Amino acid sequence: MRIRTRACFGGVATGLATVLLASTASAAPAPGAPGVGDPYYPGDGNGGYDVTHYDIRLTYQPDVDGLSGTTTILATAETELSSFNLDFALDIRSVRVNNRPARVERDPADPTEVVVTPSEPLPEGSPMTVVVRYADTPSKVTVDGWTAWKLTDTGALAVDEPHIAEWWFPSNDHPTDKATYDVAVEVPDDVVALSNGVLSSRSKVRAGWTRWHWRSTEPQATYLTFLAVGDYDVRQATTPSGLPIVNAYDAGLGSIRPAAEASVERTPEVIEFLEGVFGPYPFEAQGGVVTNGLGFALENQTRSVYDAGFFRHGTNMSVVVHENAHQWFGDSVSLERWSDIWLNEGFATYAEYLWSEHIGEGTAAELAQYVYDSVPADDDFWQVLPGDPGADAQFHPAVYDRGALAVHALRTAVGDEVFFELMRTWLEDKRGGHGNIEEFIALAERLAGTQLDDVFEEWLFTKGKPEAGPNGAATRAASAGPVAEPKSYAEIAFTHELLAAGH
Repeated sequence: MRIRTRACFGGVATGLATVLLASTASAAPAPGAPGVGDPYYPGDGNGGYDVTHYDIRLTYQPDVDGLSGTTTILATAETELSSFNLDFALDIRSVRVNNRPARVERDPADPTEVVVTPSEPLPEGSPMTVVVRYADTPSKVTVDGWTAWKLTDTGALAVDEPHIAEWWFPSNDHPTDKATYDVAVEVPDDVVALSNGVLSSRSKVRAGWTRWHWRSTEPQATYLTFLAVGDYDVRQATTPSGLPIVNAYDAGLGSIRPAAEASVERTPEVIEFLEGVFGPYPFEAQGGVVTNGLGFALENQTRSVYDAGFFRHGTNMSVVVHENAHQWFGDSVSLERWSDIWLNEGFATYAEYLWSEHIGEGTAAELAQYVYDSVPADDDFWQVLPGDPGADAQFHPAVYDRGALAVHALRTAVGDEVFFELMRTWLEDKRGGHGNIEEFIALAERLAGTQLDDVFEEWLFTKGKPEAGPNGAATRAASAGPVAEPKSYAEIAFTHELLAAGH
């Protein structure tokens, strides 16, 4: 369970409660739930309303790490609400609901739960316009004893998983409530502000300052919404398919810069390959950001962010393929619960195997068998269950690697025709929404025309090394000795090492 704590809130609970108007709600309306009941993070998200759009309009001062401005939330009440919660850790100056001041308190047991009581109850089905004005120093705000807001030499990064939103905008912070976004951030002229989607405008609002306005038009989860402020070289172009592409490179990359460019600039090529496997690219833009000070890579929607370390040995297409595969598995179709993480990481990792086969550096079958053969049966690797690893092991190497072996074992069981139809059907049916492992299994069994309990139970939900490898017992028995290390394996293993270590 995630237990949230707060370093300092500056008395917002008592100050706002006395200044803003009290609720006049009747006894009939009820408060919205303080969480959606996720098994790993019960306090994440909130009940009683559905968000359709976030308009985030901020000013950021890198020299003092000062963030201020407003977030306007457009939502619909799903039940008659006397109050509702927002997930947010920064200091709040005021909240207005439907243009009227609201009372604001923080839950003493979980200070990132902001309880908003409007001046009158919100009828079921009614639109909600919530305007939150706030200002704080994000790097000094801790939740569970740490901060996900990362300071860099020239700015800051709001990039993390599974939680980042509460350090820079109030939200319904769970992947099951997606929304569209406008993110407009004013920064000094010598830095840039990067986010998701299309660059709608870049404007001079006052001397020495520029406002960068980004727009995301497809449903987007809160943790996939990012902000990167700093000294970046921004490149804008158009992909062969006609989409805008924005790539950005930290000015401090030094000798790593050529390798980073040689990898990230191939994003449209990777997308074209993945479209042949998964179906049409689901978003309005493409791109990537390479930065110092992150420590991992993350599949932020339309524009993945990569730590420079991924390119320290040279080009790394493995990480570019992995993060862009997430644009389908994880971004377009998000997990319903954080325990469904296999649907994100298992398939993104398997996409690396498919890319390896595509470029002739080892087939998916060879990679799957090599990983299986390389890990001894008594290794703790086989004690982590990709189908439900637990919050503490959510990004364990086994979630990536055993998760990919599970995908290949499924492919072996159902055959290529059903396997590739399964992925495309899942992504088409769930596009813009979310899903869980049980639903995926049901679809797999429907398309295969047979029960697949043995495959899923053994590879996702049973501790220990499966007796038969991912290519099946008959295939393994027929092979002559151990599989040679595929050419792509070292790069894939390096990528997964950094991905797991960063989390």
